[in-house]
Parts: sequence; structure tokens; C-alpha cells
Amino acid sequence: MAASADRNPPPFPEADEPEAGLVGPTDGDSDEGEDIFVNTRNPPSMTSQVERAGQDPPDLFTEETSTTTPVKSNGVPSDDDDLFAEASAELSTENLNTSSRKEMSASSGPRPVAAFVQSPVATATSLEQLEEEEDKDKFDVDVAVTNPEKVGDGMNAYVAYKVSTRTSLAMFKNKTFSVRRRFSDFLGLYEKLSVKQSLHGCIIPLPPEKSVVGMTKVKVGMDDPSSVEFVERRRAALERYLQRVVAHPVLLQDPDVRDFLEREELPRAVNTQALSGAGFLKMITKASDAVNKMTIKMNESDTWFEDKYQEVDNEEQQLRKLHAVVDSLVNHRKELCGNTAIFAKSMAMLGNSEDNTALSRALSQLAEVEDKMEQLHQEQAASDFFIFAEVLADYIRLLGAVRGCFDQRIRAWQRWQEAQSTLQKKREAEAKLLWANKPDKLQQAKEEITEWEAKVTQYERDFDRIGMTVRKEVLRFEKEKAKDFKTQIIKYLDSMLQSQQRLIKFWEAFLPEAKAIV
Repeated sequence: MAASADRNPPPFPEADEPEAGLVGPTDGDSDEGEDIFVNTRNPPSMTSQVERAGQDPPDLFTEETSTTTPVKSNGVPSDDDDLFAEASAELSTENLNTSSRKEMSASSGPRPVAAFVQSPVATATSLEQLEEEEDKDKFDVDVAVTNPEKVGDGMNAYVAYKVSTRTSLAMFKNKTFSVRRRFSDFLGLYEKLSVKQSLHGCIIPLPPEKSVVGMTKVKVGMDDPSSVEFVERRRAALERYLQRVVAHPVLLQDPDVRDFLEREELPRAVNTQALSGAGFLKMITKASDAVNKMTIKMNESDTWFEDKYQEVDNEEQQLRKLHAVVDSLVNHRKELCGNTAIFAKSMAMLGNSEDNTALSRALSQLAEVEDKMEQLHQEQAASDFFIFAEVLADYIRLLGAVRGCFDQRIRAWQRWQEAQSTLQKKREAEAKLLWANKPDKLQQAKEEITEWEAKVTQYERDFDRIGMTVRKEVLRFEKEKAKDFKTQIIKYLDSMLQSQQRLIKFWEAFLPEAKAIV
């Protein structure tokens, strides 16, 4: 390999040569003949063309078109074997990868690093393939979190939820089953998945945040209205979390997920304190800081990743603004609900003090209508919160998980570049040993070089694999997000329509009473 890499490329063909780029039948010792055995990465008869393309990118297509005659592996042209069909495709791919990898360079190593620039056509094709694969990943698993129940008394009390599963998959022992899980079990599941799967570039759905204040109220008295609302909020959030986990084609295959769904007793989850609301933000911030402190900065040349990362940042900012507006809307409806109740009570008192019978009856009927409107406002406030506010909060956290996937890809790239830098240092050390004539240490140096060459190859494959996984995960995330928002918007509109129809009926029933006032 070293001899082949150090060889100078053959001279460019002259303009008057009719068979440019072809090897004569008698030229058995040419570079092309040698590269068949020393450089198996490229097609046998195209190695010299690949080297020229790497040196002179503008002549990429000229070099390809010049080799229009099929050539056998021994350098002899042949009219019988059509080898050029495969060789042309491989050559084009290799040329593109060679030119793109030279655009991203590390300051600590002379070797070019991968930028993986893809044309829009290639990107679109890969995304279509990913979408086809995603359409095949359909799993018949329905999970529901219901029946929250307080277990124990005092500050040692906790709430257990019933997790019910219905499925037709053969990986589970039964078709329908249910278990009881506490909140720390959900956090423990997330912790296990994040340790195993996030390193591969998967988007791990996040469970709801811890709330010390809310849980303290539940421990003191679960019958309190605020405690009931808190438990219902958490129940709905845990259900959404589990539904996202089982909808993920990779996470569903995880043994910890299957144990969580069907195993009666689980080991007590520990070290979940860091998974509180502040803990999630610290984890994301810490990961971003680690990426920013890299000694080898990644010069992102793949526009797809650069654009998607920018889209994630912009979308998170917009979702945070929308979430604040929805919170304000919920508070406004709650305030309107309270004011409507006060208005209804005042109207009823006025009707009781009125001497005019018809007017008194009309005022009393109006008070009843306002009481019903108070209930509508309360239901609408709950609808605004559970349909919009909670889902927006979920996706704000999920976008943080998406950023984590991009960070994992950058870490894989850095690991690859550090290995390349180390390999270069090992080669320099070997050269010094050769110069100093120390054969006793030369064998060890060669073994270290072989070891780090294998590591560089493996880390490059890891980078490629994580990059493809991130692409697929982002595509799946965008599809699921569109489905979720469509479902929530339709549900919200149905709720609004039902509320307005009920309101119209209330006013239509009151109108005759108002007209009867004399």
C-alpha cells in the first residue's frame, strides 16, 4: 500500500492520442496492472483515472468519458466483457468522495477528512429510500397509562400507574397484558435507553420532568383539585412518552422496553435525580459545551446537516414562543372562568331581588347560562393545556434530543480525526526509528501502526453509520411531528366546534325568556 501511495501518477495523455486512458496489450508492467493487487478499493482498470480525478477535479467528467472501451483486469481491451457499466458507477462515486473529503481538513493531521458532500439529487434519493424503509417499520403495539393510584402514606408515598399493552407481535409472551409502574421506573427506562441507543445516533423520547412541588402536594393530599390536575397531567405525559418509545422501530426491539411493558417487577431505578427538568437542560448544555470545546473543529461541508441543525434551532425558538403564548391563553381562560362564575352569582342575586316576575325569571335564566358558560371556559382551558401546551413542551424537549443526535455525529467525527492524528504520529515515530537504525523497536512500531490503521477504518465506518442513522432519525421525527400536530389541531378544532355549538344552544334556549320580559 505504501509503495502504491508514494508513486507519482502517470502523465496526462496527449491530445492527439486516440485511445487516451487505455492500457496497451503489451504494457503488462504499467501502473494499472500493479494497482489491481495493491489498491482494491477502486475498479481494476480505473485506478490511474481516479488518481488524476483526485488531483484535477475539473477534469472529472473528461477522464470518465475518455475511457469508453472496456478493459480486462490484465489491461487488455475486450469487446466481450462489459465491465465498464459497474466500473463507471464506482468511479463516479469514488471521485465524488475523494474531492469532497479534501474540503474538510484537521489541523493536527495531513490526511484529508470526510466532508461527505452530496448532490441534491443524491440526497433526495437517499431520503426517499429512508422514507420507504420507514413505511415498512409498522408495529402493532398500543400502550395506555391509566388508573393512577397512591401507594403508601406521608412523604414515602408514591403514585403507581397501570401500563396496559395490546399487541400482535411474537416477541411478547401475550397479546394483552398490564403492569403497574411508578414514575421513577419511567425515568429508569429513559436512562437505560439513552446510555445504549443515543451513542448510535437515535432520538430517544424524553419522559416528563420531575416536579417536587406537585408531588409533595400529592403526598399530602391527593383529593386536592391541584393534586388531581397534576396527576392527570403526568399520566397523560407518561402515556405520550411510552407511545413514542414503542413507535420507534429500534427502541421497541430493546430488551429493557420489553421488560418494562410485561415484566411484573422491575429493579428499583436509581440515580434519576439528574433527570429532573433542570437535569435535562444541564445534560443538553453539557453535551453542547463538550462539542464546542473540541480541539479539532469540524468544518461541516454537508449542507443537509448544516441546514437541518439550523432548522432545529429556529424551530425550538419558535416553539418556545408559541408555548409561552399558549400558557398565557390558558391562564386567560382560567381567569375568564372565574370572572364568569362571579358574574353568574351576581346575576342570580339580582334576579332574586327583582319584583318584576318576568325580569326576575329572565335574570335567573341568564345566571344559569353563565354557569354553563363557566363550565365551557373551564373545559376549553383544559383543552388548550392538554392539546397544545403539553405537546409543545414535549417537542421542545424532543428538539433537544435531536440536537444531541447531531452532537453524537460530531463526536464520532472527532474520534475519527484524533485516530488519524495518532496514526500520523505513529508513522512519524516509525520513520525516526528507521533513521536512527533501531530495529529492536521497529516491529512494535509497525504493530502499533497496523492497530491504529484498523481503528481509523473502524471510526470512519462509525461516522458513516451514525450519519446515516441521524438522517433516518430526523426524517422519522419530522414525519411523526407532522402527524402529531395534525392530530392535535384537528382535536382542538373539534373541541372548539363542540364548545361553540353548545354555547349557541344555551343562548337559543335563553332567547325566548329575554323576549318574554314585559
